[in-house]
Amino acid sequence: MSLRVNTQTAVKIRPMFTGLIQAIGHIDRAQAAKADISIRIDAKSLDLSDVSEGDSIAVNGVCLTATRIHKPYFEADVSKETLDVTTGLNQTGAVNLEKALSLQDRLGGHLVSGHVDGIGTVVTFEAVNDCWLLAIEAPHTIAKYIARKGSICVNGVSLTVNTIERDIFTANIIPHTLEKTTLGQLTVGSQVNLEIDQIARYVERMQQWENES
Repeated sequence: MSLRVNTQTAVKIRPMFTGLIQAIGHIDRAQAAKADISIRIDAKSLDLSDVSEGDSIAVNGVCLTATRIHKPYFEADVSKETLDVTTGLNQTGAVNLEKALSLQDRLGGHLVSGHVDGIGTVVTFEAVNDCWLLAIEAPHTIAKYIARKGSICVNGVSLTVNTIERDIFTANIIPHTLEKTTLGQLTVGSQVNLEIDQIARYVERMQQWENES
């Protein structure tokens, strides 16, 4: 039996990421466009040869659409709604970059949507032996989704949660991560984009469903 595929039907697949940063880029222009802003990013070492206008790239953990590509730069529009729930996109500076997953890519981190759940604040960032201890205070509304040994995305970087107490969680940052991402630039008081593990969303919805049934 042969499988027929309707080539006239366009299937929109939501872009996904892994939280494994591919390059450190730099926002070199953030220009107001009515209530939104247009940003230009120097992708530096990120290979844009397989990226077309309309493709998605995670910038500091935020899924953005490349509206124009002129290597090694690409441009993206950031809406007011996105600006209201994220940090670091309305100013120049270094950013973590990751292209959307393709079907043949390895999933080395965890599934990340690029939709930020809240903004956290760094409360501790200090060297411990060969690694660094990062402690972040998460918004109370999303802290319940963060679990010990679970995954969380911080400025686009997939991290494993070591501890969680009330709204503060910790993670160990290895030297490789410090070198390949912008996390090494964090200081106490820095704000970061947080995305919770998607599994937590489904668990909550299942519990809601059971309570409604």
